[in-house]
Amino acid sequence: MKIYLIEDDLEMQELLTDYLQNHDYTVFAFDDPVIALEALSSRNDYDLVILDLMLPKLDGFDVCKKIRLISNVPIIISSARGNLGDKVAAFEYGADDYLAKPYEPKELLIRMDAIFRRIKGLVGVQQIGEFQIDERKMEILQDGYPLELTRIEYEIFILLLHHPNQVLSREYISGHLKGENYNLKDRAIDMHISNLRSKLFDDFKSPKYIKSIWGVGYKFIG
Repeated sequence: MKIYLIEDDLEMQELLTDYLQNHDYTVFAFDDPVIALEALSSRNDYDLVILDLMLPKLDGFDVCKKIRLISNVPIIISSARGNLGDKVAAFEYGADDYLAKPYEPKELLIRMDAIFRRIKGLVGVQQIGEFQIDERKMEILQDGYPLELTRIEYEIFILLLHHPNQVLSREYISGHLKGENYNLKDRAIDMHISNLRSKLFDDFKSPKYIKSIWGVGYKFIG
């Protein structure tokens, strides 16, 4: 899972980064909230944000509000400001949890796990046309029958299904895959789309599901 850490105390940033990486999380750390927001708005492959309140350029509450305008990603406030008013405001602005510094990194890990368990319990099967998406099992079913997809095919098809009748460029598809080391080139995207079509028995000349947009990318016919 990918964690975005927005913390300008470099000692604290290093401590949390090392601790979370040792527990198999990938951490992207920022001490500049403006740069962090730019990164958050350009990708959707992050799983949780850990946010300090006392930041340069932007107050943490403003950052929290801006994140909520673009994403429902869980947000844990990590701040030395521990009074009740700040805690209430944080939850009003959309935070999911609040940890007052100082705290043991183990407590942060426990709260993160609790949030992920709660989210996993809320995620059900989503119906899109004749397809059912079961994110708990990372599985897509067609009329009740599971498709035998690779991880990359699954992620590409999820992107297309979630953007019906919208043209997604190859660059967009590659940039929004969650696999850390994908960074697929155009030809690789085309190859995976071709394999996906074969598994859907979709004729590229007269497509029912995935249409090629010449020179641009692909779209799911919703």
